[in-house]
Parts: sequence; C-alpha cells; structure tokens
Amino acid sequence: MAGIVARVSGPVVIAEGLENAKMYDVVRVGSLGLVGEIIRLVGATATVQVYEDTTGIRPGDPVETTGQALSVELGPGLLTSIYDGVQRPLNIIQKSAGDFITRGTVAPPLDETAKWSFTATAKAGSEVTPGTILGTVQETDLILHKIMVPPGVRGTLGQLKSGTYTIRDAIGQVKTADGNVPLYLSQKWVVRVPRPVAQKLPPDIPLITGQRVIDTFFPVAKGGTACIPGPFGSGKTVCQQQLAKWSDSDIVVYVGCGERGNEMTEVLATFPKLVDPKSKRPLMERTVLIANTSNMPVAAREASVYTGITIAEYYRDMGYDVALMADSTSRWAEAMREISGRLEEMPGEEGYPAYLGRRVAEFYERAGRVIALSPEGRNGSVTVVGAVSPPGGDTSEPVSQNTLRAARVFWALDASLAQRRHFPSINWLQSYSLYVTDLASWYGGSLAKDFVQLRQRALEVLQKESELQEIVQLVGVDALPEREKGVLDVARMIREDYLQQSAYDDVDTYTSLKKQYRMMRAILSFGDREQDAIGKGATVGKLSALPVRTKLSRMKWIPEAELDTQFDALELEMAQSVGAAAAGGA
Repeated sequence: MAGIVARVSGPVVIAEGLENAKMYDVVRVGSLGLVGEIIRLVGATATVQVYEDTTGIRPGDPVETTGQALSVELGPGLLTSIYDGVQRPLNIIQKSAGDFITRGTVAPPLDETAKWSFTATAKAGSEVTPGTILGTVQETDLILHKIMVPPGVRGTLGQLKSGTYTIRDAIGQVKTADGNVPLYLSQKWVVRVPRPVAQKLPPDIPLITGQRVIDTFFPVAKGGTACIPGPFGSGKTVCQQQLAKWSDSDIVVYVGCGERGNEMTEVLATFPKLVDPKSKRPLMERTVLIANTSNMPVAAREASVYTGITIAEYYRDMGYDVALMADSTSRWAEAMREISGRLEEMPGEEGYPAYLGRRVAEFYERAGRVIALSPEGRNGSVTVVGAVSPPGGDTSEPVSQNTLRAARVFWALDASLAQRRHFPSINWLQSYSLYVTDLASWYGGSLAKDFVQLRQRALEVLQKESELQEIVQLVGVDALPEREKGVLDVARMIREDYLQQSAYDDVDTYTSLKKQYRMMRAILSFGDREQDAIGKGATVGKLSALPVRTKLSRMKWIPEAELDTQFDALELEMAQSVGAAAAGGA
C-alpha cells in the first residue's frame, strides 16, 4: 500500500493516501526507502517519524507501509554485536559502507549466513506453550542461548531435529488451532510492547556490584531500577563500566543514547578490550552494545532505549539476569522534545512533551525480576540503570525529577567530589536506596545479622560529620571536644578508607560483600574503642598515631584469599593497642 509525501518538517513527514495503515507501522519514505514509523493517523493521512536524515525528501515522493510495527530480531548472534537505535549492525555496515551510515542502508540485524549448532531438547509430539525451550545453541563461550517458542504460539510440536542451521532455516513447526506455525532459531518482537511474563517477583535479592558505596549504602535489587545523574566529568561512564564488569548479572546491554561521539567511541573502543573478571573471557561475549550518538538521526535515538530493553527482556525470558545501562535518558527525552515540537504538540515544562513522565515510567516499569512464561517457571531479571545528564548538574529539571519518581535508587554524582579525586563520586548525603528494607532479610540470612545496623550507624556518623563541619569552619578543629574529634576521625576513615575505591587497582576494583562487612565492622569497632579510650583520658591525636590506624587505612588492599586471617589479626591488634592507649591515658 503506497501513499505520497505531502509535507516535510525535519524528521517528521506527513504522508497522504495510506489507506488501512495502523499506528506504529513501519514505512519506507522516498526513493531511498528511508525507515520511518507512523506516530499519528487522521483518516488516510499519517504523520511519520523518520529514523534517518530527510534531506532531499520532497512532496510527491512515494511512501510505502510494511504493515508491521517497529520490531527487533531476536536470536543467536545478538551478543558481541554493535547496533544503532533501529537494530542495524554497525560493525557489518562499517565493512561495506565505511564509518558513516549512508541513507537508506538496510542490513539484516543477525548474520543470515552464520550456521549454528542446535541441540534439540523438546520432543516431537509434545504439547508446547509460549516460552517452552525447544533446544539450545552455544552462542558464545559464556552464554548458552535457549531457543524458545515465541509468545502467542501454543499447540503440538511437529518434527524437531538437532543439527546445524542458519536463522532462516526452519527447525520444526507447531500445529496450532489455526494451522502450522514454522519455528526458527530467531523470532521478532515489537519494541514498544513489553514481552509478557507469568508473574513479577518482589525485589528481595541484591545485585552485587563489588562497589562498596553501592553495595553497602545504596544497593539496587535484581530487577530493580537505579538513576545515576551527574554533570560532565563526574564519572558516570566509569561507574557504568564497573557495573557492567563486576555486577553479578549474566548479560549486559549498554545503550549509548545520544551521547557525544567521542564518549561513545571510547565505549566502543574499550568494551571489546574488557575482560570478564570471573571467566577471563572477553566481556563482549555477554554484551550487546547499542550506539546512537548525538549527531545521528534524532528519531532513532528515541527508539534506541526500546530496542535495548526488548533485547534485555528476551534474555530475561531464558532465565538470565540482565543489566541494562542507558546512557543517557536525558538525550532520549531531548529527542522526544524535538519530535513533539515538530508535531506542534502543546509543550509541558521546559518544552518537554506533556507525556514525558509517562514515557519515563513505562520504560522503567519494564525492569523487574519475573517468572517467565514457561512450563518450568524460569526466573530471570532485568535491572535498569539510567544515567541522566541534567544541564549544569541541576537535578530539579523535568527529566531528573520524572526519573526519580520511577526509579527506586538515586546515586547522586557530585562534581565537587570528582574534583577532589574522590571516586566513585557518589554523594552519600544526597543519594538513597528504597530497596534496603526489602533486602534486609537477605543480608541477615546470607551475610551477617548486624550488616544493616552497621550500615545505618555508618550513615549516622557521616551525617554527624556534616553537621560538625559547619562548626569546624567557624572555630576550627582544635576547639572541638575530643569526642567530636573522634567522630570526625571515624567519618574520615569511612570516606577515605571505605567509600573511595579505585577502578584501576587490581585488588581494590572489586570488594566482595564479606570483605565489605569486615571492613565496615573494623572501622566502627575502632570508633567504639576510640570513644571508650577518650572517656579514660586518651586523645584522638595519640590514637591516630597508633600503627594499627595505618593498617586500617590499608584494609582495602587485603586480597580476598587472605581475608579472614588478616582481619582477625587486625581486630586483635586493634583491641590490644587501643586498650593500651586507653590505660596510658588513664
């Protein structure tokens, strides 16, 4: 079914004569066949959002509808790939077209010639339902790809054989009430519709990242949502790379949505070189990258986050834990604002469309730990970490505020901390996590019963330090009583010896939960002993000069293998040396 272009306004094209077209149908515009999507329909007149540069398109050019909504192809070959916002494989296009995508370029998302070794696990003649695993393909050395019955298909499984297939070869068929449905290694899914699940589970298992400020103070649950706003240079990208490397998720989907070209180039250059620390294999073997830089078409940027989260949901349905990094949702919102302006919609706050809050909430609501559609009830999760780039670091602007309403963890990156070389530069007074109560029973059963209490005490010490700093600025540290000096001393230990963490140090880059607990317990135990010694006449100056104080500041470099022996010795020495100082003070 074909129509013609009536009007062009940037990436928005008005097309007439599209009879029987549907909302969100994908269309081809002009002689080059530019990809677009119908976003408004009035009779046979459609408003089309074009995902490519519309230079040269003019009234009278042909417009053809495909009759299908914007979809992604899901199957073996997704991992290790680099896509743009509408799932065009950039690494494949680069080989044929060079470093810049020419308009109208079309390339299959998955390699249609690659042969995959398929091992059938379902039996012919058995009843299958959506999500039933038909067999497996070893996609990479790290990930076993499970071939599933697509949602909406149920019936009796016809012939199914193990063998070597391409994604275009039929591996079997399902006899349904409406006829036979062929099965392939790949399947398609509409990006704007969440993939269905059997049940959502409560967020009561933490996503362990190995980053002390996150795991101890502001944890995120598996299937949770986190927001990481911060100004330029505050360390957002390094934080997300650390989460990608060290979090205990099986799959990483990284969406570079409208970031500067040089930042995205750095990600694309460094990610393929990163080594998965657990398996010592390339991290790309469990990663999908979606790159949509700020100079690429604005409409494709708007689609990129949906493409990313649909891929994440697909691996979640296999029973994997997936971490989605969206960097940054501010650029996604700016794309919505630009398209909304072209559509002449009534603007909301700061020119953003009135539906900004709903779109942000819909995106974050697709996160979650779920029981997937399957006879065996597989558990999987999608954890969403969205970076926000507020202008000037002002988190009162609409994108940050709407994100805070939807996300349950707020990691506030602080430019002043970054300038003092304190990384990760997450401000402990402004950040929060609403998952602490949900995770308390897990910490109590799997780590230590007093872990949550230690966390609360440490935060109280940091809050007390903030209050004392106002007095210190007026009268100086020397004017404070010894007990307050002791509080400042312990707070400095928490800040410098615990919260500061080097992403580039082999030992310090990752800290297990057990080591985090031992470190926090040692610091607060020293604080308690210090207050006891001060009560017996010792001074903070004398206690700070103890050799054990230096050893405490070097805890972060204790290797995981020597954890118990070194910390037991440290706590024994602390009890003896602080006790002797207290006796001397008396």
